[in-house]
Amino acid sequence: MLETVDLKTILARHPARPESLLQVLREVQAAHNHIPPGVDAEIAEALQVPLARVRGVAGFYSFLSLEPLGRYRVLFSDNITDRMLGSRELMQALCGKLWLEPGKMSEDGLVSVDATSCTGMCDQGPALLVNGRAVTRLTHQRINEIGELIRAQTPVADWPAEFFRVDDNIRRRDILLESARMTGAALTAAIERGPEAVIAELETSGLRGRGGAGFPTARKWAACRAASGVERYVVCNADEGEPGTFKDRVLLTSYADLVFEGMTVTALAVGARQGFLYLRGEYRHLLEPLEDTLRQRRAAGLLGKDILGQAGFDFDIAVHLGAGAYICGEESALIESLEGKRGVPRNRPPFPVTHGYRQRPTVVDNVETLCAAALVAMRGGDWYRAIGTAKSTGTKLLSVSGDCARPGIYEYPFGVTVRQVLADCGASDALAVQISGPSGVCIADSEFDRKIAFEDLATAGAFMVFDSSRDMFEVARNFVHFFAHESCGFCTPCRVGTSMQREIMDKIAHGQGTKYDLEQLAQLDRVLQAASHCGLGHGACNPVLDTLKRFRPAYERRLKSLNFRPAFDLDGALAEARRMTGRDDAGAHIGAET
Repeated sequence: MLETVDLKTILARHPARPESLLQVLREVQAAHNHIPPGVDAEIAEALQVPLARVRGVAGFYSFLSLEPLGRYRVLFSDNITDRMLGSRELMQALCGKLWLEPGKMSEDGLVSVDATSCTGMCDQGPALLVNGRAVTRLTHQRINEIGELIRAQTPVADWPAEFFRVDDNIRRRDILLESARMTGAALTAAIERGPEAVIAELETSGLRGRGGAGFPTARKWAACRAASGVERYVVCNADEGEPGTFKDRVLLTSYADLVFEGMTVTALAVGARQGFLYLRGEYRHLLEPLEDTLRQRRAAGLLGKDILGQAGFDFDIAVHLGAGAYICGEESALIESLEGKRGVPRNRPPFPVTHGYRQRPTVVDNVETLCAAALVAMRGGDWYRAIGTAKSTGTKLLSVSGDCARPGIYEYPFGVTVRQVLADCGASDALAVQISGPSGVCIADSEFDRKIAFEDLATAGAFMVFDSSRDMFEVARNFVHFFAHESCGFCTPCRVGTSMQREIMDKIAHGQGTKYDLEQLAQLDRVLQAASHCGLGHGACNPVLDTLKRFRPAYERRLKSLNFRPAFDLDGALAEARRMTGRDDAGAHIGAET
């Protein structure tokens, strides 16, 4: 059992309430490589939550475990761009050096090696996490060195600093990335304007959410301000889990002050007193620098009580660290996680702007959105609206990775063509581009004159390039495995449907598929679209449907010539979903994204 003093120390760092559960579990996991037997009951008693909730949360997040793991837990990023750079071969090499089978723990409990979803290091992969710390630019030489360090039981803190170097790789700057350090400038301007005028400037600017949904920011803030009740909250969604996306990592590394400035402007506009930055667990290395920035802002009078001498303007921010769950990027699942629960998306309506954190009015905005909002507060809506297109104002940050000479962060005014981005990043032989990650859209070379904009190719930021040497079937198969792994399991259509899609793709990959399996993939999308609880299920078939449409030969050359129909009746499954829900649309999209 965990020593009482250790648990007391951990509990003392957090309020003794249910919302602290995930943070307490995360710290226990970090100290002991798992949640030791009996400690779950002690935590339940201390935080006054049911034991079943503690175990349920511990079993939900991939970075937590009720079973012992190796003292060195090595997780290789399994995103498609890491695979293209040789991550699978490197994992096998490390396992061979350690005499270990992938996915297993060594008999002496020293090390366990496995794969994980994208770690947000696509511009400097292949990458891995060791005890939660990111190691970039893996090579066979570096893998050999890591193996020796583990064998020698060298503490991770004493490993070469170069292993943990994470670069910004900013390749093109525009209004956001060129913004000079302006600590307090946007907030001062917002105070002078007043809350309602700030929202009016946002309305004029046409700013829309940068997390993928594109909801008008001013409308969200106005709805939260007008909601009944006294308590309001501001949440920064920094759970950047979409494979191929890493722009928020760069903003949190080099523009954290601007992020917090945007959160504080939001608080002024909507009347909030507390904010949270939800940081994905893969970005654990950013926690201490972010906390340092918050301390500096408090010392400068930019957080805390009577901010900048404005009587009654009280606001502070806490950083909440996730524990490995892609679904927590969905705003209502993120709120559930903030409350110390499993990250299962809520039914909507009601929406977070009226019933968010602790059922109080809450604004949830993306990292990039909050930075842009700070710029609008400082320079005005007309200035911002003059950039971009009529329906997509301002600029967009793109996380460019894959088959290109210069991967990294590119900022463009909305309306830039895919072809221009490819030219700038040095992608001379592009076959396809995956826009906005697996849940987005895959386009072929005939479509490269399309534009990055809400009215054409909307994106959360991922821009993955594949050249003519790539097998687009295998690209789609990687994404299918990702969705099956990341489904929260709450609803049967998504839990079963994503697993079925994975099995069909694996069947085709092994040369056992027929043309009817292709038909089944298309029918499976109908079931997931109609009956899934949230957007993960709705978008899970996108990579298959897009690549089937544009690169069908990649599928057909793997098929057997046999013609037989599968035993599973997807049309019947759709009919059953309609019967169970009692609705013709069988639970189609539950509420628009805010």
